[in-house]
Amino acid sequence: MKKFIYLAGPAALLALAACQSEKADNVEDAAENRADQLDEMADNATTEAQEEALENKADRVEEQGEEAANKIDDNGEIAPSETKIGDTQ
Repeated sequence: MKKFIYLAGPAALLALAACQSEKADNVEDAAENRADQLDEMADNATTEAQEEALENKADRVEEQGEEAANKIDDNGEIAPSETKIGDTQ
């Protein structure tokens, strides 16, 4: 039983963290798709420097997409689900 609790706890937290508006999901998905394209380009790069630069850019694009999605849903603030205090929606 303890194993189940240890495994179910993190999954439940991830499910709560994934709750966001459709618009925010679309913004984040678009950024992830662009980051995936950059990662593919990095895989085909001819030099290690190009590969690293593209991978770094992919990371930045994905982070910016996450930040933009958070701003859409939370106006840049920490979501109530993250603080465990109240519900503003």
